[in-house]
Amino acid sequence: MAETNDDWPYDADRDDPLTALRIPVTSAYPEWTYIAVFDRESPERPTDAEAAMIASFIDEYKHHWYDSWFRDKILTRHLDVEARQITTVFHKRGPGQWAYRRVTWETGPFMIPPHGEPGLPLASLMDHVHTIGDEVMEHWTTWKAGHPDVFGAPPRPGAARRTRAARPGPAGSRGARPH
Repeated sequence: MAETNDDWPYDADRDDPLTALRIPVTSAYPEWTYIAVFDRESPERPTDAEAAMIASFIDEYKHHWYDSWFRDKILTRHLDVEARQITTVFHKRGPGQWAYRRVTWETGPFMIPPHGEPGLPLASLMDHVHTIGDEVMEHWTTWKAGHPDVFGAPPRPGAARRTRAARPGPAGSRGARPH
């Protein structure tokens, strides 16, 4: 049975415009296990293009990890919640400057990139979320390539890819910045 408008048990802002896109707007410590949220404490709101990216990030997760039966079940709810989920919290620091955290992080930096470092453009940050070692996960790059209306055209085949070792570190450093 689908939830009605009178059923709103979530800690997300019910009347926020992002909610219509199935993007929960919560604190950096949401009480529910959403796929991803926008941090209401962010100093800036996402642009329409950035909101579309967050909505697509959530959709990709559902299509990659859930079968069609479970996706259909989740769609009966107002928002995408699932008990086994480790929520990704997106925080906008300024124009084109994004950071994220996972709700399970208890030690280390609060956000990536850490406080005091510049944020990343949202699409680059999402690549970072989907990176293991030096490689962005194939299911994510395939998703992005299939959604050029949201993420832009994919890079040309054979285009140079920056690896972790090639990423610039702090001024005067040699080597990569830690993930």
